[in-house]
Amino acid sequence: MKRFLVLVLALAMLFSLVSFASAEGYSGELKIWVAEAVVDFTNQQVEAFKAAHPEYAGMTVVVQPVGEGDAAANMITDVEAGADIFGFAQDQLARLVAAGALEEVEPGNAEVVKTVNDAGSVAAVTLGETMYAYPMTSDNGYFLYYDKSVVTDPSDLDKILADCDAAGKKFYMEINSGWYQTAFFFGAGCELTFDSDNEGNLVAMNASYASDEGVKALKAMIRLANSPAFVNGSSVSNATNAAAIVDGTWDATAAKELFGENYATAKLPVVDGFQLGGFGGFKMLGVKPQTDDDKLAACDALAAFLTSEEVQLARFKAVGWGPSNLAAQANEAVQADEALSALAQQLAFCAPQGQYPGDYWSLATALGDDIIGGKLNDTDDAGLLETLKNFEATCESYLTK
Repeated sequence: MKRFLVLVLALAMLFSLVSFASAEGYSGELKIWVAEAVVDFTNQQVEAFKAAHPEYAGMTVVVQPVGEGDAAANMITDVEAGADIFGFAQDQLARLVAAGALEEVEPGNAEVVKTVNDAGSVAAVTLGETMYAYPMTSDNGYFLYYDKSVVTDPSDLDKILADCDAAGKKFYMEINSGWYQTAFFFGAGCELTFDSDNEGNLVAMNASYASDEGVKALKAMIRLANSPAFVNGSSVSNATNAAAIVDGTWDATAAKELFGENYATAKLPVVDGFQLGGFGGFKMLGVKPQTDDDKLAACDALAAFLTSEEVQLARFKAVGWGPSNLAAQANEAVQADEALSALAQQLAFCAPQGQYPGDYWSLATALGDDIIGGKLNDTDDAGLLETLKNFEATCESYLTK
């Protein structure tokens, strides 16, 4: 029965690609921006798309290496000069919509996207009630890489730190990052989200950092920072003498090289009675608004193809990016990947990263720096609560007036 449903979903996706391609075709030029790691792969898939769609055989597609963060910044700066199709991370969605850099996903394609991708990725490409992009991955989160010859119990943070300390090794986590920092706050039961309107403006905040749970999270971070085994960081390539590190799938190869035969992965551990949580993130493809309907149809058809089950699975095999497509996620090779398996376990305790004001990230860094610098005392609950009240008030000041 499960295989039958997967087949139905795959056929639905294929049908959508054919149904919403322009019967007239398009023979002009399209420009695509993707991360450098997938430029060659994307060129190959573009040729496969053109072979499957003769009406686009004469179309010229230029694929350029522009990473997800730079792509969003460049599009916002100059939409007209930007790519027709571009990859970006979900935290840039509101800014891109507000800048007029994203076309709404064609309604028929949007229905297929909702059906064949996981719920987190669908939410990530949707603003208000409108879908603005095609999910491409569901792998932008963090978990634990560790040396199993040192760490005996990866499920408990205190035990990890004790094992690292006893072996003269280090535990790495970047607690002065607004992205990694939420592992503690969200895990303890706090909330910090922003509501956006259909134009991408941040119009409301939902926050409970200034609470007993927030104080508990802050105290856990302070204790971590005071451990002799702790090092602030999140890059395996920059880690020295590490036995454990909180990092993402993009560093899986480096982690395997670092830990060798003792390489292991796990979801984040428990600390002070709560499971560390955090953000789950996604990569997606957006289509720029077009004045030529045939060109827009070509962009939609190609973006849908490049995010289909077949291409997501091929991308995983080529560069290790984790699929958002449900059928691709069920593939045996994806299921057997240690890093993606750990991430999948961790995502059950994470919240999809929504839209956050740019100043939030600087504010979170400052909070983390105060923790690392010893400016906060884990015995002063009243002082910590006041710190979190100020943090919330500053976040609220970032709302669109």
